[in-house]
Amino acid sequence: MNFTRKNTSLIFLAGYAFLSPASSCKSALSPRSNTFVVGKTKMERETNLNKSNDKLRRDETEESVRQSANEALKIMKENAPKVKLNEYFNTIANADNQTSANNSIAKALGMFASSNSTVLMELSEQNGKKNYDKPTTILTYFNYLKTQRKNLDDIKKLKMDGHGKIIEVELQKNNPIPLQ
Repeated sequence: MNFTRKNTSLIFLAGYAFLSPASSCKSALSPRSNTFVVGKTKMERETNLNKSNDKLRRDETEESVRQSANEALKIMKENAPKVKLNEYFNTIANADNQTSANNSIAKALGMFASSNSTVLMELSEQNGKKNYDKPTTILTYFNYLKTQRKNLDDIKKLKMDGHGKIIEVELQKNNPIPLQ
């Protein structure tokens, strides 16, 4: 009898738990309407899809901006020595006196591996072949700028050593022929 009473109460508890609204599965009917809810509405799905697309576009835009910034930084780093050297060329050529020019030359030589670093002056180019003037050294070129007092050449290319020092400068004559 004791055994039957335990089994009956277990069955009763199991049945109550199964039929009780607190523990049973939620109704498939929406509480606001008597319509059957299968999933999100079409509008909710489109909104979520638009949010996902907007996030993808933002991510793509951010990546594009990041790549552009990295490319710009790379170009700036590559051109920084050219810009700085060109500033030294102008400072030396436009110096008020010999002492000022010599001080600028001393500072500018710090960019070079040696005061004997090569300077090539491109005179012309035909069919991919370049014609150069006789090579000179950077110290000689600085002194040329100091005496001529004008900088008419453009820096075309710099060659650097492993320590970031300039070992060769390629210049191009920048003296436009006047129209007659």
